[in-house]
Amino acid sequence: MIKQHQTKWAVTIGLSAFLMAGCANTATNTQKGVGIGAVVGALIGKGTGDNDKSRYAWGAVVGAIAGGAIGQYMDKQEKEFRDELADSGVEVVRDGDNLKLLLPGNITFDTGKANISSGFYPVLDDVALVINKYEKTTLQVVGHTDDVGSDSQNQLLSEYRATAVKGYLTQHNVDSRRVTTLGMGEYQPVASNDSAENRQKNRRVELTIVPLKA
Repeated sequence: MIKQHQTKWAVTIGLSAFLMAGCANTATNTQKGVGIGAVVGALIGKGTGDNDKSRYAWGAVVGAIAGGAIGQYMDKQEKEFRDELADSGVEVVRDGDNLKLLLPGNITFDTGKANISSGFYPVLDDVALVINKYEKTTLQVVGHTDDVGSDSQNQLLSEYRATAVKGYLTQHNVDSRRVTTLGMGEYQPVASNDSAENRQKNRRVELTIVPLKA
């Protein structure tokens, strides 16, 4: 049952990535705000369930961004993330109108644990600082694991890690209505689990930042 559920997620996220990749070669980041933003946002919203409700709830509080301004808004936010997180170990990825922050598990959590390493607090402080400056966004925190251990253990660990990151951000003034969490367990690896190095890559948390669209 878990694997069927996760497969649906993989299809949704994969389709979103395909659509964004198809437009990336012919449009600037700002132009993407007009073109594919609404389609990708809708796909992610439907795929994440409660995140769709979160987007509407938070949008009612702060309003939304007009189509043509979305790309520019996210351009500015991307630059601030790159400036704040330079040399932190966090990878900033632009994905159409969305931003992804990839938090490697080896620097964020101890192996097999869901408690955030204290040495990573300053980095998450910087993440919260930028997020709070750009409030016309919602966030999804997704936890991932390698394939060591049982499916059920990995599923729970991924959920707990995502929840821990959300908890830290909300303790640093990020409104909880903006944030949803999801655990993917071992079902979306970025590398094969055939070596210690690759398993380390798969132990990660991804934070996706999605603009509110008018």
